[in-house]
Amino acid sequence: QVQLVESGGGLVQPGGSLRLSCAASGFTFSRFAMSWYRQAPGQERELVAGITSSNSINYTNSVKGRFTISRDNAKNTVYLQMNSLKPEDTAVYYCNALRRLHWGDERYWGQGTQVTVSS
Repeated sequence: QVQLVESGGGLVQPGGSLRLSCAASGFTFSRFAMSWYRQAPGQERELVAGITSSNSINYTNSVKGRFTISRDNAKNTVYLQMNSLKPEDTAVYYCNALRRLHWGDERYWGQGTQVTVSS
């Protein structure tokens, strides 16, 4: 049974920090690209950061220099360190696992964790 369980969300003041974690089980974690997406109310889900199985990393422009994605294959966990948080970072953050195969994609989603940046 595949599971992606996010944790670490919460309420933080502008300029503060949070560290999100996503614990994976039920699949071969090291073979999957892992990403964090977010969705704010009334908006589409957007990619925030991704890290491939070979540790190539990409970020959306709005979080570059503030967020850091990392993975620990021994713990089957991906992290998102978020610093200098802004009110516009407020959203539900989702963990995603993706493996591209010849016949299609294998993709899994977590249930999401709420991040609220407000004074």
